[in-house]
Amino acid sequence: MHHVEPIVLLLMLVAALVIVANKFAIPYPVLLVLGGLGLSFVPLLPVIRLDPDVVFFLFLPPLLYPAALFTSWRDFRRNLRAILFLAVGLVLLTMTVVAWVAHSFIVGLPWAAAFALGAIVSPPDAVAVEAILKRLRVPVRIEAVLGGESLVNDATALVAYQFAVAAMVAGHFSLGEASVRFLFVGFGGVGLGLAVAYCIRWVQRHLNDPPVQITISLLTPFAAYLLAEKAHVSGVLATVTAGVYLGWHSTALPARTRLQALAFWEMIAFLLNGFIFVVIGLQLPELLRALHSEPFTRLVGYALLVSATVVLARIVWVFPGTYLPRWLSRHWRERDPIPPWRQMVLVAWAGMRGVVSLAAAFALPLVLNNGQPFPGRNYILFLTFSVILTTLVFQGLTLPLLIKGLRIEDDGAVDREEREARLQANEAAVEFIEQRALEQHMPEDVMVRVRAEYCDRIAQLEACAKGSDNPGGEISTPLYQQLQQGALGIERRTIIALRNSHQINDQALRRIQRDLDLAEARLTGD
Repeated sequence: MHHVEPIVLLLMLVAALVIVANKFAIPYPVLLVLGGLGLSFVPLLPVIRLDPDVVFFLFLPPLLYPAALFTSWRDFRRNLRAILFLAVGLVLLTMTVVAWVAHSFIVGLPWAAAFALGAIVSPPDAVAVEAILKRLRVPVRIEAVLGGESLVNDATALVAYQFAVAAMVAGHFSLGEASVRFLFVGFGGVGLGLAVAYCIRWVQRHLNDPPVQITISLLTPFAAYLLAEKAHVSGVLATVTAGVYLGWHSTALPARTRLQALAFWEMIAFLLNGFIFVVIGLQLPELLRALHSEPFTRLVGYALLVSATVVLARIVWVFPGTYLPRWLSRHWRERDPIPPWRQMVLVAWAGMRGVVSLAAAFALPLVLNNGQPFPGRNYILFLTFSVILTTLVFQGLTLPLLIKGLRIEDDGAVDREEREARLQANEAAVEFIEQRALEQHMPEDVMVRVRAEYCDRIAQLEACAKGSDNPGGEISTPLYQQLQQGALGIERRTIIALRNSHQINDQALRRIQRDLDLAEARLTGD
């Protein structure tokens, strides 16, 4: 079998499993991991190993970049304190607690190797969190905190991981040197990411060619990540910083480029996410073979112990971390009141691990400087996989049930802001039309036609804001949508009939279809 055939088969499996996941309302990363796990036990299939270099340099940048690109900088900045509290404080706590548990219960696992395991399993995965939360309607602040945490925490964990591995391999460790290095890697990654993003923005401003601009957009995360790694700073933070900066300035891009880039990145993210989650599930048989001499019950016990430690550490950190600073600081309490306890429960439970953890585990060196095997490497690989499987499947499946049980609902903030912005924009457009008509003495019929379109949009937005039958946040009333969509359907069937009867060609059909598609997207707000 050629190397391309397994990839094609896996992508076909991804498509099939996502269809099933959507049908049964299951988060698709969960079903993909389980599908890969089941597939791994099918005999005669080629072994697909997770190459850490491929993950870190080929998969991670384009997975992090679109998540950062579509992040709200306003919400990220507003919740920066909570994000850093989780992305730095919680990661370091989880690493320390897991290291203590692993060193205490796993015979022969030295402290440095235990800290390496703790660093590997400490960060929730940006891909897993984003893929699961996007299908759930949660308050915008929760989405901002969890999304921001998952973008930043990889940097904290990977830096700590590098120090733990270096201490294990070389046999020494300096806390002072590590602290300075940590700050250098973090701030250096942010600075380099800004520099790369500024250069890319300058190039993009001088172009109006969507294929070229999208190609540059595809290369941007690789440029930021690889340059940062060459400079020995955080490639994760460089990629995230570049994405957030360019996402903020994406308004300057031509409309055609933005439309095509959005569809492009959605497809890239879906394919990479699907492929990588299936590959995660395929790794178990090889890990079990490496530990074939160990009793299976002991391995399961270790897996449950470490997984429970990871989950409990997050729960223990979230609640005191939310209450204590506000109890101790009146200014903090007034500026940022305590969020509802239900939302804190959701944050405490949303700690799914993913591909970065497994790639870091596979990247562990095989031998130390003295030629001895890296102690406990097979244990670390197996326990990392177990934590990913436990958190992704168990927490991923129970998260929707938890949200429903706690009655956590979308607060509608984004919908309200969208309607208000659309209303102000349309009112400004009407004002412009009337002013231009007076200044340039435009024909009355032209002014009336254009003004009527905007006035109709304003009427729909006002009716939608006042109505009580609009829980989904649409930008037009349900009856208006129903009638408009019916009319658009008639238009589509008419032009298709004209094409089928050879009265128009396919190029004319596609032009009209594009207008109808944009009209439908504007109608529903999608």
